[in-house]
Amino acid sequence: MNFELLNTADIRIEHCDGTRRSIQRVLDACREERRPYMVVNRSAQQSCSSGVQKDSTLSSILIPVTMLEEEVYKAEICTYLARKTGAHLILLRANDYGSKATKNTQRIITHIQTIAERTGTTITYEECVAKGDSFHIHRELHQIASSANRSADLIILTASREYGLDDWLFGPPEEYVIRKSPVPVILINPRADLFSLCD
Repeated sequence: MNFELLNTADIRIEHCDGTRRSIQRVLDACREERRPYMVVNRSAQQSCSSGVQKDSTLSSILIPVTMLEEEVYKAEICTYLARKTGAHLILLRANDYGSKATKNTQRIITHIQTIAERTGTTITYEECVAKGDSFHIHRELHQIASSANRSADLIILTASREYGLDDWLFGPPEEYVIRKSPVPVILINPRADLFSLCD
């Protein structure tokens, strides 16, 4: 991916070697970050590029949407990136029984449409439903990102608010996604006073 398209004053970029320890070190260092931060797993990118070489442009972004309220914070970063790069947005809604994930997805879509109208830009997006619920959606992201019919060049996640016992023993969901993902992952800390992206 061409990092020159991103304003590094708006997005922090960190690299890791794909090990749990390396990824957790980056997550701990960025825990209080007020702006979005991108984690690039070098080992996943090398194994991906050893096959078919991917284009360096950002053509599509995968955005999983769960029932958590802070998922709506992704709206600002995904519209910012779509406007900067012309990338297509894939909103992957968690397959929950309740309506919270659906409402969060609709709020993100409303934000996308509002920004597109206000700025006079075209932002393309699609909404699809995941196989997993809000607690298991992260397990299918790397498969979708590298699938033939719906691939992605970037994944946007919300970081865990707090680590529970499972997270300490097995690693938080974002660590799993970064380790498995063939593409860079942008994370947003679950804070109401997020850094405002500039153009």
